[in-house]
Amino acid sequence: MNSYPTPSTITRGVLVASPDHDFREQVSRSLSEQECPVQQAKGGAEALVKLETGDWQVLYLDRRLPDLDAEELIAIIRLRFPGIRVVLIDSDKGSPAGPAWRANAGPSSKPASPAFARSTRVDPLPAMVGESDSIQQVYRLTRLVAPRNTTVLICGPTGTGKELVARSLHLLSPRAARPFVVVNCAAIPEPLLESELFGHVRGAFTGAAQAYGGRISSAQGGTLFLDEVGDLPLSLQAKLLRFLDQKEMQRLGSTEVLRVDVRVVAATNLDLENKVREGTFRRDLYYRLSIFPIHLPALASRREDVIALAEHFLAKTAAESGLVAPRLSREACDALEAYAWPGNVREMQHAIERALILADGDARIEVEHLYFLPRTNNAMREALHVGQISEISRACQ
Repeated sequence: MNSYPTPSTITRGVLVASPDHDFREQVSRSLSEQECPVQQAKGGAEALVKLETGDWQVLYLDRRLPDLDAEELIAIIRLRFPGIRVVLIDSDKGSPAGPAWRANAGPSSKPASPAFARSTRVDPLPAMVGESDSIQQVYRLTRLVAPRNTTVLICGPTGTGKELVARSLHLLSPRAARPFVVVNCAAIPEPLLESELFGHVRGAFTGAAQAYGGRISSAQGGTLFLDEVGDLPLSLQAKLLRFLDQKEMQRLGSTEVLRVDVRVVAATNLDLENKVREGTFRRDLYYRLSIFPIHLPALASRREDVIALAEHFLAKTAAESGLVAPRLSREACDALEAYAWPGNVREMQHAIERALILADGDARIEVEHLYFLPRTNNAMREALHVGQISEISRACQ
């Protein structure tokens, strides 16, 4: 019979993953009383993120995860984190101290090998470029959840590629042959947004001369992408929550309840937890949307991807114009890597397009072609001229 680790045998970190807050607290208190370092995760996706970044010895894993199948998650952990012991638990059977608490030992007791575990690379998502650890985590989580119907919340600064991740979730899912429908919640005026989402019947309001099915109905069988969901008005949040929970909707002016089969992927550049605290975003809707969160890093935090991205955009833009892509000079590479990129990947794409135009057929992109911000150009060029690469970063702030 398998046994589970006791506090006296645990010397490194312990992670407790369960959707049950009270149970996580119960297990954490039991272990922390024995001076075991403990952290918590609400689901499988959050557990994977934490496993990437810490020194863990044991994972207490609830069978009843809200986002991933526990057995599949254990198989992934066995492959990528062979030194971590997994204890599979049933949160409805009591606490670790109770005799009814069922536990099955997971992976082997081999010494931890984080270097081996983190060397596993994942293929990039369609139309995405980069090999940094942070973007690899995005690829990994996206590919893991894509085959499921789980609701996904993509978070990250503007310009990091949230819609690309949403499209990848759709293309890598069984719904790929069905529609991918985008709704920008910030771009549609509030009085029209409900009709755009849920549709309306003829005569539902002034100007409704004919019936309209709505974007949700258009996504039947496919994926509905709610971009900038943090800007969704409170008046619509309750109706969206009901749709997510029941997969039912009513068009404006109609009493007919329609069943729909739509997977929802949402994205935001806002801090939804802060909006919940401010009272401008419903807590229950936030929890329903964030079953499986994916965070996109700012470009400034993945500088090792900068040159690969620049070369990708250079080749793509040149091909669209029927040109041979020029090379990047060493000085141009230094400037690209040193720049802060406040507009992230989108800003880089536009900067490279401008650079190609300014190069006007030259064989190389030079630093003078890289007009990031007009007020910094002189300082940047001067720093490059005298070889003070460390000054470039300050010039770009």
